[in-house]
Amino acid sequence: MAVDLVDRLGLEVPIFQAPMAGVSSPAMAASVSTAGGLGALGVGASGVEQARNMIRQTRALTDRPYNVNLFCHRPARPDPVREAAWLQALSPLFARFNAVPPADLGEIYTSFVVDGAMQQMLLEECPAVVSFHFGLPARTVIADLKEAGIFLMATATSVAEGRAIQDAGIDAVVAQGWEAGGHRGLFDPEAEDARLGAYELTEALLAELDLPVVTAGGLMEGADIARALRLGAAAAQLGTAFIDSDESLADAGYRAALQSKAAEETTMTAAISGRPARCLANGFTAWAAERGASEIPDYPIAYDAGKALNAAAKSAGVSEFGAQWAGQGAPRARSGSAGQIMQMLRAELQAAMA
Repeated sequence: MAVDLVDRLGLEVPIFQAPMAGVSSPAMAASVSTAGGLGALGVGASGVEQARNMIRQTRALTDRPYNVNLFCHRPARPDPVREAAWLQALSPLFARFNAVPPADLGEIYTSFVVDGAMQQMLLEECPAVVSFHFGLPARTVIADLKEAGIFLMATATSVAEGRAIQDAGIDAVVAQGWEAGGHRGLFDPEAEDARLGAYELTEALLAELDLPVVTAGGLMEGADIARALRLGAAAAQLGTAFIDSDESLADAGYRAALQSKAAEETTMTAAISGRPARCLANGFTAWAAERGASEIPDYPIAYDAGKALNAAAKSAGVSEFGAQWAGQGAPRARSGSAGQIMQMLRAELQAAMA
């Protein structure tokens, strides 16, 4: 299946770049794709026209396939009482930066499951690959995208989610291990998380499904990719490996944290956005460790507060309150252009498979 997937997508190597909304850019996606892998755009946090522009910018930079990733979370359930209490809890942090919390919070991202305009835009722009995180859209949407010739992928954190992905007619499943940076792809964030590692989950999905499996979570070097391929994975997906690339949208504080001891202490927290996500240890994660899950507003309403706090902190010259997502492989992050990182990965993979 590994060769089949690479051939089907017209790739040279089974190396996928993770979408990383807010970090990946058209330049990054195009560089990875031009280097023979599958670049990716994370548009889950974007409006329709912003997403369209990102797709068109990428298309202008490369004629190779790339992936466009959408968020399929359950639309937020507003709770004014909980949201007011959350803002009150955050008030001392805002005060540290001579700022005050927002008066109220809102749902800053629209889920793809209810975003008809985004669905229509994808049919019009027709990228080669579309992927889903946090769940799946309606079967009618899946059917329309497949009829347009788009290859579909979706993230699974468990075998049960993998089965749902296969039953929905998706073409490939991304096995997101517990080690992965950024948001857990849990369909139901309130359900128990088995916390399977990337390789363990890959093996479990391969045993249960008749779909190509892409391994994701903590993979940073060619030897990691080779290990996934030897298990039977069709490809490997790397995100943290590209955070410090020249084309990354990560700011200077994020990059500095990635190169510091904070990279050795990534932690899973829902306090920043409202959903569990792996982040570099920073001021926000330290504060969040003292909070209960029941206090946190729904995703992405909580993210409205998190982004406001980060803006206040950055205005005061403090960078440790941002969403500095990173996987457990963060200490092995490398700098350079995305193309150079791809060259290293390809050489390492070839050596590891020799």
